[in-house]
Amino acid sequence: MREWHNKYKDEGLVVIGNHYPEFSYEEDLENLKQAIIDLDIPYAVAQDNDRKTWAAYENRYWPTLYLIDKRGHIRYVHIGEGAYEITESAIQELLAESYP
Repeated sequence: MREWHNKYKDEGLVVIGNHYPEFSYEEDLENLKQAIIDLDIPYAVAQDNDRKTWAAYENRYWPTLYLIDKRGHIRYVHIGEGAYEITESAIQELLAESYP
């Protein structure tokens, strides 16, 4: 995620992490802020303690990656690790699309 953020942010890619805590100490905003610093995460991370975003996307697995186009439509979903080349190709295709 970090590499894609750094590589494509100037072309319009916006990366947003969604943190749905597994353990109670992960619900604390200060702990999340520190983890973002410790892990050197350069993109936005939303705290989803109430599972609202997770549920809105009907997410069931971690990690799950969603690519959303310039009109706000989900165009690509990948569950689990891997498929990095395919995902990057999808990122490039979506960024190349025009937006009226």
